Amino acid sequence: MAPPSTTVDTIELASLEQNADLEHHHHNDRSLRRHSRSASSSSFIHFRAPIPSNNTTAPHNVAPSSDINSATRLAAEALPSLLMSVIGLVAAGWMMDIFQHWEVFEQVSELFILVPVLLNLKGNLEMNLAARVSTSANMGELDRPGTRSPLVWGNLALIQVQALIAGSIAGLFSFILGILEHPQEPATVSESILIITSSMISAAISSLVLGVFMCFLIILSRKFRIDPDNIACPMASSLGDVVTLGILAGCAQALLANMDSLLSPSLFMLMIMSIPCFGRAVWKNATVKDLLYSGWSPIISAMFISSFAGLVLERYVEQYKGLAMLTPILCGLAGNLGSIYASRISTCLHAGSQENYKLVEQTLLAMNIPMQALFLLLIWVLNLGHLDFTAMFALSYFIVSMISTFLALKMGKSMTLACWKRGYDPDNYVLPYLTALIDVICTSLLVISFSWLSSNGYADLATSHNT
Repeated sequence: MAPPSTTVDTIELASLEQNADLEHHHHNDRSLRRHSRSASSSSFIHFRAPIPSNNTTAPHNVAPSSDINSATRLAAEALPSLLMSVIGLVAAGWMMDIFQHWEVFEQVSELFILVPVLLNLKGNLEMNLAARVSTSANMGELDRPGTRSPLVWGNLALIQVQALIAGSIAGLFSFILGILEHPQEPATVSESILIITSSMISAAISSLVLGVFMCFLIILSRKFRIDPDNIACPMASSLGDVVTLGILAGCAQALLANMDSLLSPSLFMLMIMSIPCFGRAVWKNATVKDLLYSGWSPIISAMFISSFAGLVLERYVEQYKGLAMLTPILCGLAGNLGSIYASRISTCLHAGSQENYKLVEQTLLAMNIPMQALFLLLIWVLNLGHLDFTAMFALSYFIVSMISTFLALKMGKSMTLACWKRGYDPDNYVLPYLTALIDVICTSLLVISFSWLSSNGYADLATSHNT
């Protein structure tokens, strides 16, 4: 029986669990444990997951706790990772503010379209990895060497396949969008190969580095009894942007300097030939084998959605000062908080436990306030982006960030519950759609606020050649 303090959100979640229990009454705890030994519960794309009955004790680390203790633990565990994500996102914005003046970005403008598309794709892959492994950790599957090794190595091989394919698709898609956006000055064949090759190389290298780091972080969190749902997704998102963006810019600049050689085509062929090698490793791993051919729909759909953010950024990045720096930070923080919420709900759905989700939602929304205040303080003190930092600018940005975070939390909850109800694993489906939609919303709201501030004289945000 639910405690008297159970909120509407908890009652809704409990009702969903009870309906699933009735539908899958033939599954008992023994079959659940046997299924977990053969394959990770988070590895299945389309499923009707057996949920333990309300009388079953939830696995370690996901047992229900008091509302106050749960909110306190969430804040204590998530705040450090969010603080680090702010630093990472500030670094990513600062890097983008510098890279936009590099020769390769000025000559190949399609890279501005590629950046948000690639970062969104890569972020989805790493956040899906973090969500899958976090759920496996909370279900106890990383506690045993027999299940830990196949899970880790299988997911690392899988993310390489996904990164290489996603990188090639992102590069090709950005090239096509560039032609549609600028039909009078389309990119040359050499430039198109440069775009696709840079995208694949940066995706592959950053996936290897970040995949190893995320698995190590989650295993370490499990040993210290820290809920990885509270820290894994923000770390994956913020570090992924910095690493991927740095590799992309460096690789593109190097390939531009060797445009007349066969370096770009050779590297492109090498990347293509490595896909079957990693695919074979995934095929032999039972824990992730099903994900090799499934789960691409949310990733590809998210790419199309996030491309609108890329088009908006490419159109307005030269009109407003600081837009290139603020965009990844605004999108990243809202997406991180929404991802924490979605990941926590998904873990509780898998484990059959309950939590006061209204309080969790309010706690995460409140955590956005000090994060954004810290960021505003940083850009004011360090004069990042050479912005006209006025009181109206700070207020406008803060309002946009709160609206974006509120929408991210509401969307994360509704999408997670909807996916579970329809038999889709939220760990593989929710985050790509959520982060892609947040990218579009945040970028559009930021451009609107910049336009309003500039047109009404509250802040001088227009670049010199537009004033």
